[in-house]
Amino acid sequence: MRHQPIPTELFKENRARLRQLLPPHAMAVVNANDLLPTNADGTLRMVPNTDLFFLTGVEQEESVLVLFPDADDERQRELLFLRETSDLIAVWEGHKLTIEEARRVTGIQNVHWLKDFPALFHKLMCEADQVYLDANEHKRAQIVVTTREARFVREVQERYPLHTYRRLAPLMHRLRVTKSPIEVDLLRRACGITRDAFKRVCRFVQPGVWEHEVEAEFAHEFIRQRGTFAYNPIIASGGNACVLHYLDNDRQCRNGELLLLDVGAAYANYNSDLTRTVPVNGRFTRRQRQVYNAVLRVLRASIQGLVPGRKWSDWQNAAEEMIARECVDLGLLRPRDLRPTDGKITALKPYFMHGLGHPLGLDVHDVGYLTEPFAPGWIMTVEPGIYIREEGLAVRLENDVLITENGVVDLMADIPLEADAIEELMQRRGRKARR
Repeated sequence: MRHQPIPTELFKENRARLRQLLPPHAMAVVNANDLLPTNADGTLRMVPNTDLFFLTGVEQEESVLVLFPDADDERQRELLFLRETSDLIAVWEGHKLTIEEARRVTGIQNVHWLKDFPALFHKLMCEADQVYLDANEHKRAQIVVTTREARFVREVQERYPLHTYRRLAPLMHRLRVTKSPIEVDLLRRACGITRDAFKRVCRFVQPGVWEHEVEAEFAHEFIRQRGTFAYNPIIASGGNACVLHYLDNDRQCRNGELLLLDVGAAYANYNSDLTRTVPVNGRFTRRQRQVYNAVLRVLRASIQGLVPGRKWSDWQNAAEEMIARECVDLGLLRPRDLRPTDGKITALKPYFMHGLGHPLGLDVHDVGYLTEPFAPGWIMTVEPGIYIREEGLAVRLENDVLITENGVVDLMADIPLEADAIEELMQRRGRKARR
């Protein structure tokens, strides 16, 4: 656990919220993610199951949470099962949670080793009428491997075919999309780390540096502050910025080009998501500034458009209309191109082809229902862009925004954004980065 301890109250409250959504005599089970293999005897670093972390704060493989509010034995209404450690495991893999440590982290008093799971689970299944099982139900997920959760679902349904099974994911999506004050603070911490790394990078970037060197500056600051990359960083100079998910980061940055930086820090598994576009030589050209300011106007208006009760589709459509008008002013579209076809301005697609934003939290593209209206407590990214392939020029800007009943709170308001502020920051190039 690289991050500082998180208040146990967060996980206790999250479990309490889930219990309120479960019908009578229903049990919910959540498993940890697998340790994924690479090649030979290699494995990837552990990536926590975000539902399990949301409910327990546990980041350890082979862990299982069982919630059964109506269990006959009150000691079995909230159970956590952990992989039992040993001297051998301690030598080869390091420290694992003890039962007492797990109690302190999670607030769950009834913690068992995993060897106790089969017998206790069978007893509870004999009492339960409905069982809520978890799965990754993100609309954009492409699942090509069998997960630990999927194996568990198959095994339980084969062994207990007469039970009624329900999907836990809809309940978790509803809970996780609304952020508690503790979660907002963790997201602020991630945004603060990202801010410091961005400022460091702006002092570093100049003609001749390589994209991967810029990535390394982000990595230095993230790790120094107990953070990690929230996602694979996009460090895209020149025409590379017209590739939405450019990941090679292997080109030299040239004088007169723009550099698109889509990079965010994660702290305690909570993710930030930032995009800035900066001039490699520290000064925007006239054309670059025109495009930059056009995107900035859309960003500002779209942030203010995040109001409770509004639907994502209406918000997206409004942004597309704004970007289309900006493209007319930039000479990219003609006024007659603004006439919609089937409700869409199809002529805009080459210049803006992606969503305006998404929920943010324990996952970068966090779970939630974008078919439902925005509500207080949601944190959304706002990321308009204009991509001009024929000019080898692209600008995208992105901030993370909290929706409240009294307006929006921009969690990245202290990260330089105006073109003049970017230029001023970049004039400090050559000053030695901290530590």
